[in-house]
Amino acid sequence: MTGKAPMTKTPAAIMKELRKVHIRTPREAALKEMLECMFAEDEGGNVTHEPVRFTDESETHGIAFIEGSGGGKTTAIRKTLKAFDPLSTNPETGQPRWLQVKVESPATLRSLGVDMLKKLEIDQVSDRAKVYAIWDLVRRRLRILGVTLVWIDEAQDMFKETMAAETQSMFKMLKGLMQGDHPVVVVLSGTERLKEITSLDAQVNRRFSKICPPQLEFAADNELVEAITVAFAKKAGLKVDVSAETNNRIIRAGRHRFGRCIYLILKAIEAALHDKATTLQLEHFELAYGKEEGCEISANIFAVADWTSIVQPDDEEPAVPKVSAKRGRKRKARA
Repeated sequence: MTGKAPMTKTPAAIMKELRKVHIRTPREAALKEMLECMFAEDEGGNVTHEPVRFTDESETHGIAFIEGSGGGKTTAIRKTLKAFDPLSTNPETGQPRWLQVKVESPATLRSLGVDMLKKLEIDQVSDRAKVYAIWDLVRRRLRILGVTLVWIDEAQDMFKETMAAETQSMFKMLKGLMQGDHPVVVVLSGTERLKEITSLDAQVNRRFSKICPPQLEFAADNELVEAITVAFAKKAGLKVDVSAETNNRIIRAGRHRFGRCIYLILKAIEAALHDKATTLQLEHFELAYGKEEGCEISANIFAVADWTSIVQPDDEEPAVPKVSAKRGRKRKARA
């Protein structure tokens, strides 16, 4: 012992630890349950990495995870896939049996195929390569590397116009991945637009089970938001002094989306830490929201009395959603 006082963690160090915390919700359980249904069992009843084949064993099925931007779907899917033992490390390659590719907008069938090949250890693709040859190579590499699940994130960006030729080609590509001598389970994640688009092709639509997490609602989810706020603040060494109405403001400011509300809570805690405060208060949410939105004080949901009338720049829902009675669904805040 040197007799020196222990070093106090900096705000940056505390925030780094808080950002590592993952709060489990029913969406992860729903995804895991669906995954278990998509993969075959061995004789001992254990789920394997081999996909179940439907329709006279000619095709696999997939999952469409649909939620607004900032809802937390990408984190939920990644955490669930990493924890799904049947798709863990392939002993022959040392790599997982699942592949993630994020659609870069604007996307074409060719660009998506090239991006997927990069993930499959093919860095160079000739400019003269035909699109069908690129996707033949994708399927071949999936088979060679033993990949049996492909996750396409931001999948709504695969489709430019609902009836464009490129969109029809994308539908054909999805069907192709789920058929043949090495069909894979396909997970699509994206915004509400993804559901609208996939419903245009009956064959694609029937092959995908849907997960559509509900948005957070006033009253129904206030206890959840409060529990998460208190749990994070406690980890940061802060007390909490906010009114019940603040929970409604957090939900509204987060566009009623789970992930965005978590992000806002963390930014408010960060503001309190930099303020050298011992208690998380409404003013810290006001500071955090103002910095994130770059708005005038009159447009700050945490600063004005008539906050329900504020329309946020990227709102996709009405400014004042209906207040719901408390639902039976319970989500524990495990921070």
